Amino acid sequence: MTENYSLGEIGFAGDDKVVPFQVEGLDARGRAVQLGPMLNAILDRHEYPEPVARLLAETITLTVLLGTSLKFSGKFIVQTQSDGPVDMLVADFATPDSLRAYARFDEKALAEAVVQDRLEPHELLGTGILAFTIDQGAQMQRYQGIVELNGATLEEIARAYFRQSEQIPTEVRLAAAQLYGSNSGGERKHQWRAGGVVLQFLPDSPERMRQADLPGGDLPDDIDYEDYEEDEDWLEAKVLMETIADDELADPQVGSERLLYRLFHERGVRVFDPLAVRDNCSCSRDKIKDVLLGLESDEIAESVENGRITVKCEFCSSSYVFDPSEIEQ
Repeated sequence: MTENYSLGEIGFAGDDKVVPFQVEGLDARGRAVQLGPMLNAILDRHEYPEPVARLLAETITLTVLLGTSLKFSGKFIVQTQSDGPVDMLVADFATPDSLRAYARFDEKALAEAVVQDRLEPHELLGTGILAFTIDQGAQMQRYQGIVELNGATLEEIARAYFRQSEQIPTEVRLAAAQLYGSNSGGERKHQWRAGGVVLQFLPDSPERMRQADLPGGDLPDDIDYEDYEEDEDWLEAKVLMETIADDELADPQVGSERLLYRLFHERGVRVFDPLAVRDNCSCSRDKIKDVLLGLESDEIAESVENGRITVKCEFCSSSYVFDPSEIEQ
């Protein structure tokens, strides 16, 4: 890291900052993150039920881990569409640091799932797809990779995507948790936290195996190697990743740097400047108005209630009010 510290000291990134790292002894590099206040603000804003909030927290964590690797000005979007009680999860990352997210769920179906204790991710999501979308703007081609929701957890689904799309050999760990405590008045309160690590196999030597990055990622586009599963370094890296406990990922007393040291100190791990992420929706009154101006007259008429048109942003819950005459003109 480039900050100046005294001998023997190390800086800790803390919450809401992605920590890039490299393990030269294993030809691997990746990113680690712990999310706190930013995540809590997004989830509390919508007051999601616990099972929904947990799924969205993991989706947000995966999105910031992958989105912060991109080197262009644009968006990286992770989205599920399915037929389960939680039929949509969306996390939208705008480079370099802005994140917004929301979940859609069926209250009745979710209540039935709770009664039946069917609360595993695959039971809540049901059958459908997970899509990774990279949008570099109006002048560039949009990229989308899709994988079926075949997996017990979002981790497994993400791994399946990387295998299916022949990306870099990638291992993913994600976890979300609630911390409970009391405020100064003795009132019980809770805070959502989440953490994750993405590790990728990137040998430097030409005889070793390496594959292409996500479009728009931070690796050359002309790398195309095959069959990495039996490489000893990658097998070791995956075994180390499997030792990560869920509570380590979200525990603020552990932190990203301590976790990385615990995992990789024998092989030598180097951390780089952390990348801050923030809760920042891109909606605005002008953007909403542009959408309304594209509606047909009958659609505008149906949108009027009590003499006004009110639009609420699904991401940040901001409400925008328009006089129908503004749109009709």
